[in-house]
Amino acid sequence: MAEDKILILRCKAKSTDALRRVYQKYRDDLLIIAIALLNDVSSAEDVLHDVFVAFAQNIAQFRLTGSLRGYLATCVANRARNMLKSPRRNSINIDSVEPIAVLNDPSDSIVCSEQFDILRRALAQLPDEQRETVVLHLHGCMRFKQIAAEHDVSVNTAKSRYRYGIDKLRVILNGQVKS
Repeated sequence: MAEDKILILRCKAKSTDALRRVYQKYRDDLLIIAIALLNDVSSAEDVLHDVFVAFAQNIAQFRLTGSLRGYLATCVANRARNMLKSPRRNSINIDSVEPIAVLNDPSDSIVCSEQFDILRRALAQLPDEQRETVVLHLHGCMRFKQIAAEHDVSVNTAKSRYRYGIDKLRVILNGQVKS
């Protein structure tokens, strides 16, 4: 959090290195969130880049009141939601999503790729509200209070969406993922 405040101050002073550091620090987590919400790598990358372009353009007015990661995750979720609602949106091709993890051992990469594919397909089967709540809580590290405020629902509703989503994932994944 302290590093984020320093980075924001440096960004406001027009430091491209600070902006690059913010991007590098949060890029992977935000891309995972976007992929989980959109089920399309290309669209997820577009959302991620749109969020960072908007962030850079509006840095002078930006005030960090909480977690930078949470703020950026909310921006990604909002952009993804808008993209899903867009009439110009192409149909989702869930089979085109590739894992973004890069591992040194090829056998680890194969296992990770298979597990990622199973999890991606399971997440795609959840209702939008549950999928978004699960992803924002687990990958976005957002608290239920933040998620509830973002979706204009009660904290209990956000918790229920998470619980139901996790329960459905357990049912879907039962016996498919080996640890």
